[in-house]
Amino acid sequence: MAEPIAFIDAAAVRARLSHADCIPLMKTAMAALAEGRSQQLLRGIIDLGGGDLFGVMPGALDGAGFGAKIISVFPAAAAKGGSHQGVIILFDRASGAPVCVIDAGEVTAIRTAAASAAATDALARPDARRLAILGTGEQAWHHVAAIRHVRTLDDVVLWGRDGDKAEALARRIGGLGLPARVAYSVAEAAAGADIICALTAAADPILLDRDVADGAHINAVGSSRAGPSEIDEALVVRARFIPDHREGVLAQGAEYLRARAAGLVGEAHVLPEIGHVFAGTVPGRLDPRDVTIYKSLGSIVQDLACAAWLWRGNAKMTNM
Repeated sequence: MAEPIAFIDAAAVRARLSHADCIPLMKTAMAALAEGRSQQLLRGIIDLGGGDLFGVMPGALDGAGFGAKIISVFPAAAAKGGSHQGVIILFDRASGAPVCVIDAGEVTAIRTAAASAAATDALARPDARRLAILGTGEQAWHHVAAIRHVRTLDDVVLWGRDGDKAEALARRIGGLGLPARVAYSVAEAAAGADIICALTAAADPILLDRDVADGAHINAVGSSRAGPSEIDEALVVRARFIPDHREGVLAQGAEYLRARAAGLVGEAHVLPEIGHVFAGTVPGRLDPRDVTIYKSLGSIVQDLACAAWLWRGNAKMTNM
C-alpha cells in the first residue's frame, strides 16, 4: 500500500529550513546540474497580464527524486506576505510515487537567497564586508540573512523606492546585530560596495556600470525572465558573467539578452555555470579587481534539493 503523501506548509518550512542549512544544499544541487547529474527543462511561463505570471518548472535530481514546482507570481500579493505562491510536488525515484507536497513560496524565498549566498561565497573577494541591497521585498531580508553566513558584514546599505519600507527593513536587519542604513539613490547604495544584490522588479536598468567599484560581486536576482533588466549593458560587458543554468540564461536571462541585442556580447560572454565553480572545475574570480555577476533565474533542482531535505526530515519526525 502506498505511503500517504506528506504535506509541509509554509510555517513548517520556515521552522525547519534555515539559510545556513540551505546554502550547502544549493552548492551540491548546482554542482549536480552543471555536471549532468540532474535534468531540468526550461521553465514554462504563461503571462496572465498585468504583471501576473504562472510558471511550471519540472526536473529530476540524483539523490533527491523528481518533480515539479507549480507557482504563480502576483506582485500585488507581496503586500499580503509573498508574491510567489504555489507548491512543489516531490516524487520518489524508486517507486515513482508522489511522496510530498510542499509550500513553494517559502522554499523559493529561502533557497533563492541561499543560492546567492553560495555564489557570493565562491565569487566575492574573501575580504568583502560591505553589502548593498537594492529592493525592499522579501528577498531583501532573506539575502541579508543568508549572506551573513558567508561573509562578515560591517555595513549593510539599503535602497528602495519606498523610503518607509527601507527604514523598516533597516530596523529589522539591526535585530540580527548588523549595522544597516538607508541610501537615497542606487548610486549611493552601490558606492564602494563589495557585494551588491539587485532584487527589484525594475523593468529597465537601475544599477549602472559607473556606480560599481572594481572588485565588486553582484547577485542579479530580481528579473527571472526575458524582459525586465536591472543592470545596464555596460556592466554586463565589463563583468565576468556567471549563470546559475547556462541554457536558461541564454534563453531567458534579460540582462544578457539586452546586451546581446545591442551587439555588445555573444554567447561566449556567458561563462560556465556556477555549479562548475562550486565543483572546482572552472575558476570564478580571476583577479581581485574583477567585477563578477551571478545571474540567478532559479532552478528546479534547487527546489528539489530543499524538498527532499524537508521530506526526509519530516519522515524522521513522523517516526519518532
